[in-house]
Amino acid sequence: MSIYQHFRPEEKELIDLFLGWREQVKDFYAPKLTDFLDPREIYILNTIIGHDDEIRVYTFGGNETAERKRALLCPSYFSPADDDFHISLFEIAYPKKFVAIEHRQVLGSLMSLGLKREKFGDVLIDGEHVQFLAAEEIESYLTANLEKIGRSSISLKKISFDDIIEVKDSWEEMSLTVSSLRLDALLSSLTKLSRQKAQTLIDQNKVKVNWKPADQSSFELKEGDVISARGFGRFKILSLEGRTKKEKWRVTAGRQK
Repeated sequence: MSIYQHFRPEEKELIDLFLGWREQVKDFYAPKLTDFLDPREIYILNTIIGHDDEIRVYTFGGNETAERKRALLCPSYFSPADDDFHISLFEIAYPKKFVAIEHRQVLGSLMSLGLKREKFGDVLIDGEHVQFLAAEEIESYLTANLEKIGRSSISLKKISFDDIIEVKDSWEEMSLTVSSLRLDALLSSLTKLSRQKAQTLIDQNKVKVNWKPADQSSFELKEGDVISARGFGRFKILSLEGRTKKEKWRVTAGRQK
């Protein structure tokens, strides 16, 4: 039985990468630290490597509720500490009385520095407090080059994980009946848009599935998939409840609060 059949065809390259890391750790008997992975990538990594007797997979992203995390693949004898993940937590100082900073502005400014998304963890916002996590190896580059977010001048302060913002993941459940599990059909029901307008969002690259851009309206969703649509928030397929007598799908989904 092929391991690939348990995942989507487009995930084959990622699986091959993870399997290569596993062999690297076995051959050199030394830990392998990854960049930040999204939850889907972490799930795949744990599924294909997590039960190996010779290798352990540990993840850390600043705290227990982190969405994006670095993974450490290591021989079974090795037990890592938080410092082994080489993550820096920054708080952004900015003129709070005059401007507000949004998640998209922080991420946009970080990406404008020419660095990969994989070098950054979560962006955390709680009222006026704005934080983000980054790979320790780009710390000096960030402090030297990140001077503005939006139109606001900012400065960075490296802080302890003890002071990290705690973000609670909460989903408001909803029951749907849809004609198919295609992305455009489910997105239409989730956002209460017409199917044509949902398809337009997809065509305009405003929709992601499992943190990756989704540009195919016919993409078939599965239980556990996370869909985000710009301007409409984030949704999760919590469970597929089977078909009705009219051959429609009963779906339990969640909208992130």
